[in-house]
Amino acid sequence: MSVMIKDIQSKITELKNRTDTCILAHSYMSEEICEIADFTGDSYALSVKAKTAPQKNVIMCGVRFMAETVKMLSPQKRVWLANPQAGCPMAEQFDREVISEVKKMYQGFAVVAYINTTAELKTISDVCVTSSSAVKICRAIPQKDILFIPDINLGTYVKNRIPEKNFKLLSGGCPTHARIDKSDVVAAKEAHPNALFLVHPECRPEVVALADYVGSTSGIMDFAEKSAGKEFIIGTENSIVQHLQFRCPEKSFYPLSKDLVCHNMKVTTLIDVLNCLNGGGEEIVMDEALHAAAVKPIEAMIKYGG
Repeated sequence: MSVMIKDIQSKITELKNRTDTCILAHSYMSEEICEIADFTGDSYALSVKAKTAPQKNVIMCGVRFMAETVKMLSPQKRVWLANPQAGCPMAEQFDREVISEVKKMYQGFAVVAYINTTAELKTISDVCVTSSSAVKICRAIPQKDILFIPDINLGTYVKNRIPEKNFKLLSGGCPTHARIDKSDVVAAKEAHPNALFLVHPECRPEVVALADYVGSTSGIMDFAEKSAGKEFIIGTENSIVQHLQFRCPEKSFYPLSKDLVCHNMKVTTLIDVLNCLNGGGEEIVMDEALHAAAVKPIEAMIKYGG
């Protein structure tokens, strides 16, 4: 006889309470995982929640850099990544050695790292940013010259809003968001002419230019929930369409493209969470030197981002 989802969720709830564990779920997780999480949201917001949560153990249902960020902000806690295969192509596309060489070419530039980077890359960065804080922080830091890593699309979005500063961008980014182009937007708008188009700044500039709203995952969800509009085209990972359909059943939500799927996020299942509570998953271990260096740009982000 097959096991029901609710049965698995009940077992997870029982185990997390018994083991003093906080479960974090990124917004791109499936609905059944979000339902058993203590907190859901963007990667940095989850890290902050973990820091103040009373539990001594944390399970991240997301990708590796997110679990690393939790560990950086809560070094006294034990942190697990629910599925060890869940990486992030954008975070991992440049290693420390490559960016170190690039830094030599642009001496004096402040290295601004998207939070979607590995702990190793953060050790050679000056400040981290999130998609929602990038413009504010890049405007606030004293340096005029900025080396923005790794996402060229988010970097372009920020650069266009701070013309008084000089940006050097690299050809990195999120392969999920970057695979969408203007033709996808045109097709979606033709299919849903009355819908507002909400988009993540990790998308290409020509896609972002057609948006009615540009913002982080949480920003997109908040806008859709509070808007007087009744129809929305969602220009980020397709799980957000599902979450909004549950939250706002009186409104209609459409994916920008059926291809807006992050396979690294989708690799984590409800059973992975259960298995992690039973000794599976991967514990994130970080030595003192790595932690001390990697947490500095995050501390700078808090300073400049308010």
